[in-house]
Amino acid sequence: MTSPAPATASPQLNGPSRPAPGPAADEGLARRLRALACTAPLHDLDARKANLAGEYGGYAMAEVALAAIDLVTLNMDFDTGADHEQIVSRLLPRVAAQAPDRPHGEHERVARWVLENLINVGSVDRGFRAVYGTFGPDGAYVRRDYDFKLIEEVPGPGGAVFLRTTDEAVNVLVGALDTDVTSAQIAAEVKLEVLISRGRLADAQLAAEQARYRTVQYAETLRKTLDATRRNVRAVDWLKTVPDMIAEALDHVADRYRHENAILTNIRKARDEAEAAVDSKTAEHKRRAAELVDIVKDCIRRHTQLQSRLLEAGPLFRAEQDRQAFATPAAHSGLDLYGQLLAPVLPLPVEQAARVTDAFFAEGTGLRTPVSVRVADLVDILLTPPAEREHLGAEMPEPDLVETPDDSRFSEEQLASAMELLTLPPDAPRRLSGLLAEARRRDPELPYLVALLAVHAASPPVGTAYRQGERSLLFAVDDGTQLDDVEFGGADLIVGTALLDAAGMAADRSEAT
Repeated sequence: MTSPAPATASPQLNGPSRPAPGPAADEGLARRLRALACTAPLHDLDARKANLAGEYGGYAMAEVALAAIDLVTLNMDFDTGADHEQIVSRLLPRVAAQAPDRPHGEHERVARWVLENLINVGSVDRGFRAVYGTFGPDGAYVRRDYDFKLIEEVPGPGGAVFLRTTDEAVNVLVGALDTDVTSAQIAAEVKLEVLISRGRLADAQLAAEQARYRTVQYAETLRKTLDATRRNVRAVDWLKTVPDMIAEALDHVADRYRHENAILTNIRKARDEAEAAVDSKTAEHKRRAAELVDIVKDCIRRHTQLQSRLLEAGPLFRAEQDRQAFATPAAHSGLDLYGQLLAPVLPLPVEQAARVTDAFFAEGTGLRTPVSVRVADLVDILLTPPAEREHLGAEMPEPDLVETPDDSRFSEEQLASAMELLTLPPDAPRRLSGLLAEARRRDPELPYLVALLAVHAASPPVGTAYRQGERSLLFAVDDGTQLDDVEFGGADLIVGTALLDAAGMAADRSEAT
């Protein structure tokens, strides 16, 4: 047996320790942070209820919010969502139970206030945003934005607006985030079957409700895929991703049918045993069994609906492919007078250029409405004596010229120095941090001009430069590296020069002429 190596030989003992054991652990931390973010709007309701005019301290707003998410999730269908007024009316008994001595109008106001805050009516995009931190590949702490919604409004038939819960809202209900739908569904239903077989109907009802939430998520995933296909068939991978998803979903539906039938059998067995028993728990078991029967039947109904939509997905894709392939093409962009007319015409002789300009202005000026001639106007024009005019016309007033002050921040020398820095070889791009440091050595104000030009180069006008005959173009790309500078923050852009196709420009100009 060989002796183990001494502990002092490991260089990691004296080196800097990472805040997290690895990417998997950091991803787990990020999931938990996002899970906390999804519950923050519910806790915020209890914190902000003091702002309401009236005595609302007796209401548990987070409980009402969870009940609202539950009602919307279970009342929305595959094609439509839940009705807004119906959700409010079903929330009223729960709100009234918290404060039975308060008036009905106050109960309705609380229900509407909670539902509108879950939709986040006051924001621009009606969504929530949370900021959390993770560690990047280099070990640096990075803050990230997490945008999510809990309940969203979707258009329905006839101009109606319905409510649908998002995946984040369903995950709030089942107490998980970013859980794999297939594994969670199988685990929930196996747990349900085991609980029923052991007679624990109270725990089985909770597991059945969680299984139903996962079924809703399956249908929501398919609905979003079909909606994206209707908008743009090229935006969805129908070659591999969607067919695999449909095949897995169909297998899932078949397996769930077998599980749910077995669950119904176990429920009936538990109900029969409860009817035969004479102890005090008989009524409770019978009630739990009846509720479980309703939940499982609802699961079967949703699986039947999901199966029909899965079978219709293929024909819908082919129909949308035909419709979008033969649709009227989108309108072209406007005319670039310099690149498409002036630049190709200037090198031509006058005889050839005149034919191009005559054709352009004849088509571009549009129609002119002729003036209608009346006899009275014609007589006035003919009988009116001509007005006497000066030979050279009216005297022109002497213009009062005022010199415009030069209020530009940067001088011509600074612009020339910045352009010199940004004139880079095509095969040698540079980081923005290095350009800023070199500019700072030349002039303390020069880094601001270099940063401004680099930000403009992040979205270069390639089409305009191509039509105007430019040979090169400055570009900037963000590769995720953070800028380390004393004056500026953001991304450390990669700045470089791209060469444009000169032969293609010449061919386009010859075709234009």
